Amino acid sequence: MTQPLYRLHGVVVHGRANGRTVGMPTANLRVTEGTALPPFGVYAALAEIDGKEYLGVTNVGLRPTLHDGDAAPTVETLLLDFSGDLYGKAMALTLWLYLRPTREMHSLREVERQVERDAASARAWFAENEKRPAGDGDPA
Repeated sequence: MTQPLYRLHGVVVHGRANGRTVGMPTANLRVTEGTALPPFGVYAALAEIDGKEYLGVTNVGLRPTLHDGDAAPTVETLLLDFSGDLYGKAMALTLWLYLRPTREMHSLREVERQVERDAASARAWFAENEKRPAGDGDPA
């Protein structure tokens, strides 16, 4: 059976709201102090919030496309099939599959198209490995 690559815990905090502008809001995780981050890149993830799990695509690292001047890495997750307010909520994030390295893109539209491909890859991997969110009585 496949084992997760990394587990991170923290609180969802406000980011810069760039993803929201293209209809892809992310949950920005402020990880527990002293937590070592995994290698930078994009991962297929399961996020647990309030006892429910959600499929997601997580970017760990810098945001080279936005050139926002942040020197600190971020952990941002696009939760698939979720809408709602998560600010201030605890989130446990399990990274299951490294999808690709981060890279600079020419526009937010290009980022959006890449994230759509990442989401499709994550969904396919979770389906192939019989990993599903453990909400509504379904096994994980």
